[in-house]
Parts: sequence; C-alpha cells; structure tokens
Amino acid sequence: MLTAEQEQVRDLAAQVAQREIAPHAAAWDREHTFPRELYTKLNDAGLMGMLVPERYGGSGAGYVAYELAIEEIARVDAGTAVTLSVHSMICATIEKLGSEEQKRAWLPRLAAGDELAGFALTEPDSGSDAASLRASAVRDGGGYRLNGRKQWCSTGRFAAVVMAMFRTGGAGAKGISAFLVDPKSPGVRVERVTEKLGIHSSDTCDLAFEDARVGRDALLGGEGDGFQSAMSALYGGRIGIAAQAAGILAACLDASVKFATERYAFGKPIGAFEGVSFKIARMATDLEAARLLALQAASLADAGEPFAVEASKAKLFASTAARTHAAEAVQIHGGYGYTTEFPVERYYRDAKITEIYEGTSEIQQLIIARSLLGRLE
Repeated sequence: MLTAEQEQVRDLAAQVAQREIAPHAAAWDREHTFPRELYTKLNDAGLMGMLVPERYGGSGAGYVAYELAIEEIARVDAGTAVTLSVHSMICATIEKLGSEEQKRAWLPRLAAGDELAGFALTEPDSGSDAASLRASAVRDGGGYRLNGRKQWCSTGRFAAVVMAMFRTGGAGAKGISAFLVDPKSPGVRVERVTEKLGIHSSDTCDLAFEDARVGRDALLGGEGDGFQSAMSALYGGRIGIAAQAAGILAACLDASVKFATERYAFGKPIGAFEGVSFKIARMATDLEAARLLALQAASLADAGEPFAVEASKAKLFASTAARTHAAEAVQIHGGYGYTTEFPVERYYRDAKITEIYEGTSEIQQLIIARSLLGRLE
C-alpha cells in the first residue's frame, strides 16, 4: 500500500511528464536533443532531490516514491528517466558514503536541479568486469592526478560532477577508489559522443582524463573503497532501471490497448482476436509483476534493509519484460509499428538498453544465483 505522499509524488510526476515531456519526446528522440532546461522544471516539482534528505535541500521522499516517479517519466520518455535515475543514484551515493563536507558541497546543488550528476565507470576494456579497470589516480601533492579513458559516461557533457572510478592501488577491486570530478575541469575532455540505438534524449559520451588534477576532497570514501562505492551506487540504480523498464512496458500497454480497440480488421476491432488480446493480457500481467518487484526492492531500501538481490531480480524481470513486450507492441501495430508515425518503434529501441546498463541481465542472474548457491568456484 502506498502512502498519501507516495501517491502524490506519482501523480505529480505523471502530470509533469504529460505536460513538459510528452509533447516533445518524439522530437527529442528524432533530433537527439538533451533537454537541459527540463530538469529545472523537474526540480520545481521536487523530483530532482527525491533521495536527498531534507537537511541537504532534498525532499527525502525515498526509494518507493523514486520508483513511482521514474516509471511515470519513462512512460513518456525513457531517456529523461535514465538521466533522472543516474542523477538520483549519485545523490544517494554521496549521501551514504560522502564526508559531511562533500554532502554540504554537492547535495544542495544537485537537489536543486541547477546542476546534474553523472557516472563514469566503464572503460574500453572493462565493462561487466569493472574490477579490471585501468584508469589511474596517482597522489600528487595534496591531491591526485587522473589519467585514463571512461566510456559511455552518463550525462558526461552536461554534469557538474561525475562519480568516476580510478585505480589508486594494486590489481583487483581493492585497488579502486571513487572520485567526484568536474568533467569541465582542466585535463578532462569529451573524446566522443556516443551514437545509440535508443534513449536519444539522454547524454552518453567518452571522457578522457589527461593529468587532470583533483584535490584530496574529491576522494569519495577512502582509498580502495571505490569498487564498493560503485556497487553501492548500482544497487540503488537498478531500482531506477527496473522502474524505467516498467514505464516503457506501461507505455507499450497503453499504446497497444488503444490501437487494438481502434484498428479494425475483418469487420471488428483487432483486440477481438485472441492473437492480439492474449498478447495484451500477458503484457498487463508482466507489467504488474515488474512493478511489484521494483516496489519490493524500493521498500527494503527505504527500510534500511539489504535490497541488492531484490533489485537484481526487479531489473532482470522488468528489463526482459520491457524488451519482449515492446516487440509485441510493434507486432500488434503491424506495419504502422515499424514507422515513426506511432511511438512503439521508439519504445522498442529504448527497451533494449535496460537489459545492458547498470549490470547486464547475465550479471543480475549471477548475483541472484550466488545469493542462493554461494560462490561455487
């Protein structure tokens, strides 16, 4: 059962999505536009600081409210939803792992929506095997010198701060540290803007670090804590991606129901045929399951209980369902579904990435299996 506050957040997110995003989503997708000004409007609705406590300028609405809001935003534009999800993920990580000085320095600015947060973990030679990253941070006077290349950085061109992982010690996970870096500082440059299959309204780029200097106050946590910091961020972020996938699935259901009742064939609406109606029935059932799995993980997070495995289950199921039913939505629309005249082709392109970023479906299955079997090595 949702609280009155959680329902209010959901309803407000839905209203903002319909008013500020829905009329522009197709154009943003077509023109690959990052709608920077939109996030000020999302802040006005209190959506930028949902995971930031009130004492730092946020709403402190919690993970359940966050899941509900992300789903409503993704229902109209998945690219906007993932930008908000990553931003919220970094806010939550700073609040959990940052020093008091870092919290005071960053959280009020990020919660206000005037500045965005990004994420930089993946490298050309380290994706799912994040512990093998090569980018280095070497002590230099009172700070560090950063070198290396980060790939597929979320919001890298527009963020005021990027949470980035660098190697400060030896091989493996224990040699990795996390830093809060301004991507516009000297020694950091955008090396490449990523052309993607979908989520075109989000920003993804490669960042090159060439003797970029940061102070010791940029270190998030202690040296060697970076891998766990990254994993902590991803655990919460997976709730957001599960919500994003559920939102895409909800959009597919909305579009399919509308088309199936309005499109006629052989003298009756195509929804009268079991070949169509059964697809919609399965779509609705999987949407409910995906939503409940995401809300379960979010509820545990709000209660301060372990939720990593539940977040993996939610992301695994919701992303698979979104990709599967986005394809079915295109099929229901027939030839129209393959054109840009209807939005289901965009949902189809957007859905696939939910099975990949913030931990692939294979990684989620590994986490779930190990929670039951342990490490059988």
